[in-house]
Amino acid sequence: MDRVNRQILTILESDACAPAGRIATMLGIEVADAEARIARLEQDRVIVSRRALINWEKTDDELVWALIEVRVSPQRDVGFDAIANRIARFPETRAVYLVSGTYDLAVQVVGHSLKEVASFVSEKLAPLAEVQGTTTHFLLKRYKDDGVLLSELGEPERLPVTP
Repeated sequence: MDRVNRQILTILESDACAPAGRIATMLGIEVADAEARIARLEQDRVIVSRRALINWEKTDDELVWALIEVRVSPQRDVGFDAIANRIARFPETRAVYLVSGTYDLAVQVVGHSLKEVASFVSEKLAPLAEVQGTTTHFLLKRYKDDGVLLSELGEPERLPVTP
């Protein structure tokens, strides 16, 4: 991949709505060239999606996020891909990753309640034939997501020292 395409990706990663005209100006290229490069990157699925990162804690929606470690038995000729794709198709699933360690997959799930997430695990995920075990971690607070700070962290306050 050439330097200009990398620069375009870096710009779009930090501002998915950046117009081609502004990108062209930033990189010193023609607008038509920027548009063609972006279109090609989208066609080649290098740019898969342009979307907003929402801080759901600032809305009225009460969402419960969970990270589920899943141990699975890989299938002959397809390894982990078939079961990972099957899990990814559930509407509750936000992300699926193949990971190293005790578990094989890390699955990020979102629901409207603890019960909804628990039902997903017990009724949809755990019963899959390839699933050997799960461990669910409920996310209590998101501080940073996809490289973006969601809350003002500030400097930690020092406790007063008294004799």
